[in-house]
Amino acid sequence: MNQENTSTLDTYLVGGAVRDQLLGRKIVERDYLVVGASVDKMLSLGFMQVGKDFPVFLHPETKEEYALARTERKQGKGYTGFVCYAQPDVTIEEDLRRRDLTVNAMALDNSGKIIDPFNGQQDLKSKLLRHVSTAFSEDPLRVLRVARFAARYHYLGFTVADETITLMQEMVVEGELENLTADRVWKEFSRSLGEDNPEVFIEVLRKTGALKALWPDLDKLWGIPNPEAHHGEIDTGIHTLMVLQQAVKLSQDIGVRFAALTHDLGKGLTPQSKWPTHHGHEKSGLPLVENICRKLKVPNQVKRISLIVCEYHLHCHRAFELRPDTILAMFNKLDVWRKPDDFELFLLSCEADSSGRLGQENSDYPQANYLRETFKACKQISPKQFVEQGLKGKDIKDAIDKAKVEAITLVKKQKM
Repeated sequence: MNQENTSTLDTYLVGGAVRDQLLGRKIVERDYLVVGASVDKMLSLGFMQVGKDFPVFLHPETKEEYALARTERKQGKGYTGFVCYAQPDVTIEEDLRRRDLTVNAMALDNSGKIIDPFNGQQDLKSKLLRHVSTAFSEDPLRVLRVARFAARYHYLGFTVADETITLMQEMVVEGELENLTADRVWKEFSRSLGEDNPEVFIEVLRKTGALKALWPDLDKLWGIPNPEAHHGEIDTGIHTLMVLQQAVKLSQDIGVRFAALTHDLGKGLTPQSKWPTHHGHEKSGLPLVENICRKLKVPNQVKRISLIVCEYHLHCHRAFELRPDTILAMFNKLDVWRKPDDFELFLLSCEADSSGRLGQENSDYPQANYLRETFKACKQISPKQFVEQGLKGKDIKDAIDKAKVEAITLVKKQKM
């Protein structure tokens, strides 16, 4: 290996690290750009090449990513149909021009000077997410990325520029999003759900038409009314995002947050003549939850939480009205005995649904603690005592169920 010092390379800190440094945010990862070098030059300095589609390398000591400056030319459909040119004559400005947003198209040299050919600093001050050039439209994944950035930086007052919204709308109309793979779409959804304002991600997708293209069953909920007596916000779509906001307050778990989006999908199937009531929407929504989880290849646990919340959230809301044997049947369906952690996520999801209503945002949800107590009481019952009584097979199960019903009954009496 050539021992020439790597500091001879013309390197720049680029992208998100520069943006977040200027915003005073914690820098999660640093990406570096190398101008005027070749693949052979990088390898001779001990860098290890890891990029398949374009030259990206790991630093021999720090293991941070260094990419050669490149340009890209669209060839084919989707976000993978690009021809990459990464020769030493590519300039820093040419590389920055291919990036998505002006706030991501800045670089910092070794002396601390900011290279900002597309006025990213001004857009940071103006709190605008604006595309660098019309080449933005060549990558459909950018529609979701911009929506995710809007969610991430919402707390700072950032919005998407009108001209960028228009361009995103045009991309949707042209069918570009049809070229996205399920795993890339889910990655953007899951990362956005992890932000503090994931509802903004959904709102931007709705505004651009992307939500209708990617998840029509969710997009359909806007304009569908709920009974005003229970839902001051009335609109099911608005309610769904209110539930998502409450889910964020209650849990960092992606399953709880995704369940907020799926719990009322069945209301989109209610005939208009039946509005504003939605009898049976819990059961009718299950195939829709299955469908989106299959379409996006949603992880199994997230899917499970979404399904049980969709089917049983009204049971949870009516917990005090349920007979003890009905509660036990629900526990068995939820498989709380083997999946107690999922049961807790279910309760948090139901609490988010209850408080995700206009005027109910800070209301108590005693149903959750009631079900926690009944579950705890049931767990105290051991098969051992029934085995010692000489019971066998089904008789043991029947005796355990009877004891659990009695335990739930006792908790219920204490609560009344």
